[in-house]
Amino acid sequence: MSDHRTSFLNRRALLATAAAGLGASALPALALDNSTEFESRAPVRNNISSFRMLDWRPYFSDTRNGAILVDLTSRALHFWSEDQRTYRLYPTSVPLTEDLTRRGRTTITNKVVGPSWRPTPAMKERNPEWPDFVGPGPDNPLGTHAMHLSWTYYRIHGTHDTRKIGRRSSNGCIGLYNEHISQLFELSKVGTQVLLI
Repeated sequence: MSDHRTSFLNRRALLATAAAGLGASALPALALDNSTEFESRAPVRNNISSFRMLDWRPYFSDTRNGAILVDLTSRALHFWSEDQRTYRLYPTSVPLTEDLTRRGRTTITNKVVGPSWRPTPAMKERNPEWPDFVGPGPDNPLGTHAMHLSWTYYRIHGTHDTRKIGRRSSNGCIGLYNEHISQLFELSKVGTQVLLI
């Protein structure tokens, strides 16, 4: 085989290996700020057919206070700013089972940096070995930031366990990578409308 052909095949093998490595990486957060250009925050996974931009109009009558749509099927969170000039799309974790899942309209009622965590009574019943309290830090299941919803016990929060993102892995909450929840935390406010579908 010629040196040129061998070199071509070696480069191709290297690219295929790199692409496979990227396939295991996180889905990107996409940004749309005052333009139509997209900004990729992380390598793109190959199977992202359901991870796509959406328009806010089928889901909200307006974007007053900003709007968050959580699509449990595609495991994606969409954010639109009140002036509709900022759009974000983030991969999420979603509840483990349908009985832990809540759908419908709610709002952000509180925002916490460095949240503490307590298991709900139902979590403690299912997992009696879990601690009663975990303070802020790397062992906290809520990650670096948490936004409480008007539904008791439900939050949009970060996670230190990045393996959970893109999976059915939560006890009801919506989880994001810590770097993504910190961005969403800054963009959102108390009163931001939230819809889970």
